[in-house]
Amino acid sequence: MTDPVPATNWRRSIYAVLIAVSAGMMLARVARVESSDPKSKTPFLSANDRSRWATIRALGDDGTYVLDNVIFDKKGNRVRGWHTIDLVRHRGSDGKEHYYSSKPTLLTTLLAGEYWLVKNITGATLGEQPGYVSRLMLALTNVLPMAAALFVLAQLVDCLGTTDWGRIFAVAAACFGTFLTTFSVTLNNHTIAAISLVAAIAVTVPIFADERREWWRFAAAGLSFGFLAANELPALSILVFAGIALAWKSPSRALLAFLPAVLVVAAAALFTNYIAHGDWRTPYAHRSEGDNWYDYPGSYWLPGAVRGVDVGEPSPLVYAFNCLIGHHGLFSLTPIWMLSVIGCCMWFTSHRRNVELTARNATEGVPYSAPLLLAATTALITAVILAFYLTRPQLDRNYGGGTCCLRWLIWLTPLWLLSMLPAVDWLSKSRFGRATAIGVLAVSVFSAAYAADNPWSHPWIFDYWQSMGWINY
Repeated sequence: MTDPVPATNWRRSIYAVLIAVSAGMMLARVARVESSDPKSKTPFLSANDRSRWATIRALGDDGTYVLDNVIFDKKGNRVRGWHTIDLVRHRGSDGKEHYYSSKPTLLTTLLAGEYWLVKNITGATLGEQPGYVSRLMLALTNVLPMAAALFVLAQLVDCLGTTDWGRIFAVAAACFGTFLTTFSVTLNNHTIAAISLVAAIAVTVPIFADERREWWRFAAAGLSFGFLAANELPALSILVFAGIALAWKSPSRALLAFLPAVLVVAAAALFTNYIAHGDWRTPYAHRSEGDNWYDYPGSYWLPGAVRGVDVGEPSPLVYAFNCLIGHHGLFSLTPIWMLSVIGCCMWFTSHRRNVELTARNATEGVPYSAPLLLAATTALITAVILAFYLTRPQLDRNYGGGTCCLRWLIWLTPLWLLSMLPAVDWLSKSRFGRATAIGVLAVSVFSAAYAADNPWSHPWIFDYWQSMGWINY
């Protein structure tokens, strides 16, 4: 008789199958992505990604951040498929008014370098072959890094979980039950930010789990957390939190490795913004009277021009309801996150789990302090980010615009996935518990798949409520 396959190898084989299926599905969707506008010659799905693609094309082809020649033809008409509402206009270095993307410059500058490589290797350009080039870049930028991030997450899950069923459930949720994979068909900052957070967790956890103090870990953590904050400004909160925690573990390494790496990313973000706009401040900071870069003829962002959800929810209470359990609800669309809330509480209160993980310390290097720190980070940062967005003025209470979820929370997904482990491990011990977990996963998968072709569309709850006449935006 052959020896049975060790449990660890058996689990990891299942992880590999789940990740391969998820990556294959993402790649297939990227290969067939099409604009919702039948007259468009580009496969871009929204004004948001068109703004980034236009900058990438302008930089890669003309070496400029100015979008005039990309979004307008020689007669001054808008070019369908390239024009976007995510624009600002201000005076350039030549003393004339020009149009620029309102998006942060660091990510688009890096992707312009990727485009330059693709163009020089294949000979294809975004101007002549936008479908081929953009799909290839989406595969390189979104799908491959996401598959790698899922692999790293699976290793973290395997390390922090205590049951086979719970671990496999968490990896399945990562592969199919969140909006991370939904956004793989469009160029966006949220996917990149989440991948950055996975990298940051992967290099940071060993520092606390088994006292790994290599200098490169602190530097890699600085680059990862810094790039995360460069793509999601509210992520400055977790950057500061991580800096304090790492300084507590090793002040010298935090000062001489972590901090310089963060400053490198910050300098790159500020420098590219200055090169693009001739100003250290981002376009978002130029919205005051007398200095409003969004005030130009035809601007969508002028008072009275915005429409739909972009007008903003008048009632803060209604906004909070819809963001949590309503038509864009964090828990109504993705109820697996209720397991994350329970899991965080269990990390803080479960003595039995403390004993289990402490007992494993000698062989696997997972002392209770590491998951406890993850739970504390998840609870604190989630509360800070939710408070930030739920207390915004009316114009910003827009549910993230025309999108399938609260997209500005997507980058927190890796933390939530890891935090659910105590809850799913507990549920795995009974048939009713497993059925409950599978039920909330099914709803989450449905929500993620509902917008698989175009994440820049409304959630299924929103569409249903609107068809019933319960809401009217």
